[in-house]
Order: sequence, then structure tokens, then C-alpha cells
Amino acid sequence: MASTGRRTRSTPRRSIGVVALCAVAITGCSGSTKPPPSPEYSSISGVPSGFLTVIGDPEAALRSIAASTAFFDRSDIVVTAAAGDAGAQVLAASVAVRLGTPLLLIDPASAEALDNELVRLATGVVLEIGDGSGSSTEAAPAGATSPTTVRVSATVDAVEQALDSLPDAPRGETPRQTPTPEEAVTAVATLDGDAPLLLDLAPAAENGGPAPSTPPAAELDLAATTRPAAVVGALMIATDDPANVAGVATARAAGVQVRLTPVDSPNPQASAELVATMAEDAPTAVVALGESFAAESSLDWKVRSAMSGTQLPGGGQLIFPSHLLVALYGHPGAPVLGVLGEQDTEATLERARQTAQSYAALTERTVVPTLEIIASVASAEAGDDGDYSNEVPVEALRPLVEAAGAAGVYVVLDLQPGRTDFLTQAKIYEPLLSLPHVGLALDPEWRLEVDQRHLVQIGSVEASEVNQVVGWLADLTAANALPQKLLVLHQFQNRMVAGRESVDMSRDELALLIHVDGQGSQPAKQDTWRALQVDAPAGIAWGWKNFYDEDTPPLSPEQTMTEVAPVPDLVTYQ
Repeated sequence: MASTGRRTRSTPRRSIGVVALCAVAITGCSGSTKPPPSPEYSSISGVPSGFLTVIGDPEAALRSIAASTAFFDRSDIVVTAAAGDAGAQVLAASVAVRLGTPLLLIDPASAEALDNELVRLATGVVLEIGDGSGSSTEAAPAGATSPTTVRVSATVDAVEQALDSLPDAPRGETPRQTPTPEEAVTAVATLDGDAPLLLDLAPAAENGGPAPSTPPAAELDLAATTRPAAVVGALMIATDDPANVAGVATARAAGVQVRLTPVDSPNPQASAELVATMAEDAPTAVVALGESFAAESSLDWKVRSAMSGTQLPGGGQLIFPSHLLVALYGHPGAPVLGVLGEQDTEATLERARQTAQSYAALTERTVVPTLEIIASVASAEAGDDGDYSNEVPVEALRPLVEAAGAAGVYVVLDLQPGRTDFLTQAKIYEPLLSLPHVGLALDPEWRLEVDQRHLVQIGSVEASEVNQVVGWLADLTAANALPQKLLVLHQFQNRMVAGRESVDMSRDELALLIHVDGQGSQPAKQDTWRALQVDAPAGIAWGWKNFYDEDTPPLSPEQTMTEVAPVPDLVTYQ
């Protein structure tokens, strides 16, 4: 387990009592002469001191131990099940949550770690669900006292009998649920110690053969048991991997809410529903459970961003692959620069919505109306600063940018920097780029060397300069816990981005996209589209531009989605 810290405090919890545990008569007790343990027990829990604790060990048994370490400082009774027995695990989860105790998995490969955890917890009783085939070594660590093991067969009837003496045991049969293996983690995540429920994954015959006889309820008297108070301020996010049953059960036993993510896509930002839920949870400490999280980069930012509750236009906090952006390009009030400037703000937003809507029936993605606003405009004159670029003031752009955000329209600020560099200009627009629905576009056509002029030479940029913007914009996104941002790189000639293969694709805070924005005949545009894809950075998204007047002929939305391959992630209109 990787952790940013241990604990801020320990919270005393109500006592857990197990009375009349017969160390002689009950099948599976470890030591027939050991006297019954004291009927008075206690558990102590705490919240990890660091904001984020990652439990990503490849072994499920070690993850179960790490979850116990995260949420329990002491537990005089612990529930166990064999790591290879899925049926026993879901039943054991029912027991652990009811008793308010950790659920640890038994695996010979981690026997020493399990024994050490029992010592750390000062455990006196191990309640093992199963036939005992997966039991760890009988040898206890040096100087430790081996706990008493009480074994209950892995059948729902046996487990119900074992819990019948609880003071709040339901009259009649305890409600039961039979999830599929794929549903097991979801079912365990919803267990509530105050609402008795037994999960029964599979018949005992599928869980290792016939189970030993069930100890009579009178010999497993839990009448003095009280569950601990719930841990406050913690949240677990877990992948829906069935191997996470034990860790999820331990969190629920501590009263910790569990939110699930897909095992093959663990980033919580991908789900609009999860983003909203985590914002409501507002935890002070988050435990991420699942092997997938060990390889998830920038996880601290992803969790903090999800907790902000901020949604991108179209939902969630990731731009691709779930969204298709359809944009109007230009500058407000300047029709000569593109269709964005042909109407006022309200009409521009409506036109953006209608243009995007024409794609809705053509894709399963969520289509997001978008504005690509030229923020710094290439100029024929050097200007007072000598950079051949007119930087439009932030406050002049803010009304349109904020109106777009309120209308659910994404915004991309386009830079035409002239003789200055992209990073210098990007920093001018930091106040707008700090808004969650605003991304950035770099247009190398208008990036000049000191002796060049617009429309005399076509500009270009080095990948190293692009990477300066990547680092700065990604850091800005992370520092403000913002959703992922789009970074567009315009290109219609290979020479426009020198060293393109070295563009930094490592920052998850950004979705990088190459926008192929040439104009002219469709055969020529398709040739350029295909040529630019050769040796492009792996994983980069792609954008296509439709010119209303200059293309011969312009493509319809249907043609754009069927004749352009791969299908664009961003379609822009100019």
C-alpha cells in the first residue's frame, strides 16, 4: 500500500463483545485447552492522515490487510476467508459488516503479513468463514499469543445461525441476496451493519466441497456485541474487481462510504454521477482500493478534481473519448475572421448549439457545442510591443466566455502569437484558463521568427515550446483541481511542428489534439489528414475543420462522420 500518511487521530469505538466462545467444542478452534477469551472487547479506528492512500498491491490478500491498516487500529475479533473462495468471502463480508470488524483474506503466500496484522490489531478471536482449507500457518510471530479460531462453514444457513444471537438479529430469516460474481463488490459496497443482509454467492459445493458441521448458536454467543461508531471524514473509492470484496467489506465495517469505478477505467473523473456523489461526500481522506490504481498517474489531482463536483459541458471531467466537440471558429465582432463573429453573443451560442445538434444522431458520443475564440489575433503591424499580435484583453473576452459556460458550451482560446512565444501569451489568459470549461489552442501558422511576417511566411514552432505550455497548463489544472483541459495544436504542414514526436503526452490533466485545418478540395484535405497521422504522438486526439466557403465542396455532418477516418474528436466550422 502506498500512502501519503498514517493518521490524524484515533477515535475510540464502542466495545465489541463475544461471549461463551467454546474453545473445545467448536470445530476448528486452534488449541483445545485454551480458555475462552474475555467477553469484553474493543476496537479503535482512525482516518489516514494523508489525503490519499492507495491500496494497489497485486495480491488481494495484501490489499485486505492494507484496508484493515487504513481503518482499524485495534480489533479484538477479526473475520477471515480463504483468498481463493469467492463464496466464503461474500458471506464473510456480511458477517464483518454486521460485527464492525475487518475482513482479512487467508493466503499461504501472505501468511506472515496476516499474522503480523492480527498482532497489530491485538486480535483475540478469528472468526473464519469456510472449511479451513485456506488457513494460514498455526505458527504465531515471536512473542505473540495465537488468537482463538472459530470456524463457521461457508453456507448461508450456518452464517445466519452464527449471527442469531446478535441483540438486533431479525426475527425470522435474515434477508438474503444472491449476486453474481461480477456483482459481488457492488453488493458488498451497499452492506449496512444496521440492516442485516446475507450475501450468498454460490452453493457450498462450489466453494471447496462439503463444509464441516455448524457450531450451535449457543456456543457462538454474540449477545454482547455492539458495532463501532462509524468513521467520519473518510471515503473509499474501489474498482469493481471481485478481488476487492474483502477491502470493501472492511471499509463498510468501519462505516466508511464506498464508491465504485470500473476496473478497466478507474479514474473517478470519467463518471458524471460519481463526480456529483464525491462532491456530496466531501471527505477529508480518500482510500483508493484496487490494483488498477497503482498505475493511475496524477491520482491525487483526479480525486481532488472529482470532489470539486465541477462538470464539463456534456458531463464528467474527461473530454475524450466520451465527447465529440463541434465548434464555431473566429473572433467576436469580426466576421472576416470566422463564423463566430457573424452574430451577437446570444445568437452565437444558439448557432453553436444548432451546429452541434446536427451531429447528435450520427454518434453515440455526447456532442458538445464549442467556441474556438481567437484571443490573440495575428497583425500586419508590429504594434507597441513589436510582436505582430494583438492580444485582446481578458475582460473584453470574459462576457462571451462566461456566457458560454453558463449555456453549457465549451470554449477554446486560440493563440496567434506572432513573434512572441506561446507560453508568454498563454499566461496573459490565465484568469480565463482557470475556468473549468476553457481550453487552449496553439496556432503555429502565426508563430513567427524575428525576421518573418504574417502571410509572407507560414510560421512554425518547436516541440520544446509546445511542451512548456503543456507543463504550465497541466500544472494550472492540477493546482486548481480543475477538470481535464483541451490543448489543441493546429497543423496543416509537417514542418509547422518541429520534433512533433517529442510532444509531451504524459500529463493526464490535458487532452492533446492535433487540428488539421487546411482548406481546399476534399482529395487534398484527405491527403493532408492522412499524412499528418504518420508518426504522430501515440494517443493524441484529432480535429477536422470544415470551411463553409473555401472547401470544394464542404462536407455535410454525415460525410464528416463517415468519410473522415479516424472519426474526428473535434469538428470546427469556419
